[in-house]
Amino acid sequence: MSGPEDGLSVYASVIYRYHRLVTMISGMAGDARTGLVPAAALFRSLAHPARLGIIRHLAAGEARVVDLTRELGLAQSTVSAHLACLRDCGLVGARPAGRASVYSLRQPALLGVLAAAEAVLEATGNAVALCPNYRPAG
Repeated sequence: MSGPEDGLSVYASVIYRYHRLVTMISGMAGDARTGLVPAAALFRSLAHPARLGIIRHLAAGEARVVDLTRELGLAQSTVSAHLACLRDCGLVGARPAGRASVYSLRQPALLGVLAAAEAVLEATGNAVALCPNYRPAG
């Protein structure tokens, strides 16, 4: 089990390695909202449990839609739609394999982002899950 300092080191590593994140956090020249648009789009692309499940599964290796459907318990059309979203965002890639496509992560740095998010959730005791602004509808 990792401690809070491990999450901080992952976070610091992400900041050090990716200038866009440094820009996002440290402030920007000009209109601040314009500089945040790509970051907001990235987080929106991750803002669905099915897409996070797909990313976690692909972190272990390549998979076909049928593999993801079986693993996640979702309909084929749902998995395909979420894969299309992730592919359009440049996070997932596909290669043909016979009549199927095999999907894989295109951005390994995404795993660091998810690790940092897990560290934040652990540090806050999952308080964001209690926030009325972000509760799932239902």
